[in-house]
Amino acid sequence: MSVINNGDNHLVDKLSRSRIFQDYERAFSGLTGLPLTLRPVEVWQPVQKGKAQENPFCALMVAGSRTCAACLEVQRRISDPNVSGPQTATCFAGFTDATVPVRTGNALVGFLQTGQVRLKKPTSKDYTRTARLLTEWGLKVDLRRLEENYFHCRVLTTEQFNATVQLLAIFAEHLSIISNQVLVQQENAEPLNILRAKQYIHEHQTNDLSLGEVARSVNTSTFYFCKMFKKTTGLNFTDYLSRVRIEKAKNLLINPNLRISEIAYEVGFQSLTHFNRVFRKLVGQSPTDYRAQLPHL
Repeated sequence: MSVINNGDNHLVDKLSRSRIFQDYERAFSGLTGLPLTLRPVEVWQPVQKGKAQENPFCALMVAGSRTCAACLEVQRRISDPNVSGPQTATCFAGFTDATVPVRTGNALVGFLQTGQVRLKKPTSKDYTRTARLLTEWGLKVDLRRLEENYFHCRVLTTEQFNATVQLLAIFAEHLSIISNQVLVQQENAEPLNILRAKQYIHEHQTNDLSLGEVARSVNTSTFYFCKMFKKTTGLNFTDYLSRVRIEKAKNLLINPNLRISEIAYEVGFQSLTHFNRVFRKLVGQSPTDYRAQLPHL
């Protein structure tokens, strides 16, 4: 199963801002009381955070690094790109999430995700077990508020939840058609040599790439390529390459076993100092500070 390589998740972002998705999201949340997000294949934060229909209990969970990591683990379990249909998983607190893949052809664009719902009414025993675990994890939260949010969660029967997921599967088919239309528009909007150059950059980003090498890969003069690349992407070659490398570095920083120096060279930087400077410029903080605020299991 291939995955759409859309750089800064441009395709998912464009679909999320489309009128049809926003209309469907309002109707879906109004009917079910559940949050809905169209998200990329890989995402490193809870996707329903800040949503109007976000489960208030789940909103408290993201306040702690351990509990946030547990939520992200559920998210990971329902993000297998090789699964063709809906995926569901239930967290330690008894809340169930589901994803439905959105594809264009055989390529995976992203997932429709909903959930934060219980499939049976919570009991005092359920809450006591959950609260004890959260206390052991060191979550700093008002226990009275925690209990109130826990027992005021959305509850659906298994049949209702399955029907809800089926609604997403139907909508995913519609989004697949729209995704293909957006890709066709993008390909028509960008010159073919620029599309091929961007692909070449993504495939060879770890090498010591030069403007001339990329220009030659698409049979274009360096001068003409430089001019067209800036006009089409809004970035010069060096800035675009830096962004591609930094995005890969952000993903590698998730792994606490990799040293920052290893990551710098892995993504194509020849100098740790240069890597740190570019990372801070594009991300707004150093690689060390960025890694420190990431949730880890």
